[in-house]
Amino acid sequence: MKLSKRVVLAYSGGVDTTACIPFLRHELGCEYVVAMAADLGQGEELEAVREKALVAGADAAVVVDAKDRFVREFGLAAVQANALYDGHYPLSSALGRPLIAELLVEAAHEHNCGAVAHGCTGKGNDQVRLDLAVPLLDPALEIIAPARIWDFSRAETIAYSEKFGIPSHVTKEKPWAIDLNILGRNVEAGLIEDLEWETTEEVWSLVAAPESAPDTPSFVTISFDRGAPTALDGVPLEPLPLLTRLNDLAGRNGIGRVDMIENRVVGVKSRELYEVPGLQVLIQAHRELENLVLPADLLAQKAPLETAYAKAVYEGHWHGPLKQAIDAFVRRTQERVTGEVRLKLYKGSAVVVTRSAPRQLYRHDLVTYGSDCSFRQESAEGFIDIFGLASRIWSQAHG
Repeated sequence: MKLSKRVVLAYSGGVDTTACIPFLRHELGCEYVVAMAADLGQGEELEAVREKALVAGADAAVVVDAKDRFVREFGLAAVQANALYDGHYPLSSALGRPLIAELLVEAAHEHNCGAVAHGCTGKGNDQVRLDLAVPLLDPALEIIAPARIWDFSRAETIAYSEKFGIPSHVTKEKPWAIDLNILGRNVEAGLIEDLEWETTEEVWSLVAAPESAPDTPSFVTISFDRGAPTALDGVPLEPLPLLTRLNDLAGRNGIGRVDMIENRVVGVKSRELYEVPGLQVLIQAHRELENLVLPADLLAQKAPLETAYAKAVYEGHWHGPLKQAIDAFVRRTQERVTGEVRLKLYKGSAVVVTRSAPRQLYRHDLVTYGSDCSFRQESAEGFIDIFGLASRIWSQAHG
């Protein structure tokens, strides 16, 4: 296999991507390795990650601040699509991968690299997401996946790095793998692989245990303009600080823990833990507002497309034609999704308490049983007669 001599590596500072640096150089013969770390809101100083890449042998290491781009272009799109994979998981980790692919291609062009590399294993989802995205963005780039080439166990991967003087941050007490960004946190491996193991508090970070959350509920009003959140409690906020505040508020109230059996793209089932406090509340509020302003037939057609959208993103088709077509449909539906939703946050639950919209389809004069009712009840008999006509004909024909 002929490999490019210059390669840009998607670098997180974790065990696998760190081992990739000496492997690319010493085993695969790459002469110039650029480590690119994407700042998607991990909440840590990534200068230490950049320096670790240099210690591991990278010729250059860069950190790209993509937090605002991540929330605006990827997070808000998922909110408007009410994207929940398998009905459970707001796509926090999956949404980061197409952006990382875009950043990899941009870095490859900037550093004159003929290949991109990643540390994804052969049985995970991320390899699919990156490998599908890069050729759509630049089909001339090679893709190198060292973790699919080497035959290392987790312990052997750590030992391989240590052979080159690279220390590991993983311990026997906490062997799980963590992926963190502004949209959420994913934890897997270690004891989590045991389905009989009940999670302990040390595995969670962003979301408080519901039973230890405050005894007094919190309330928050989320304002939307054409499907995008724009303010909290009447205070206008840009998307990034809005999500940051909502993460903190919902997390403190124990909202956003997900412990699920996940259907991976490659066909295996895995147990995954997610913490998605802000994103979960945003999707709940957005869905409630849509229900207030969109007609029933449009909501019915949007629902299966939301499922298809989440599946497409999860499986790595962010840049594919199906997802782009659904994007066009979703954008059209959002034109009147403007209004406010107020929620009560309390010990793990988020409950909608009020909702309002300037173009809402709810009309009190039609639904009330009071004296000001404008609904013509005498029309119902004729409606029912016509509405049931097909069923009566069928019954007569087959009776």
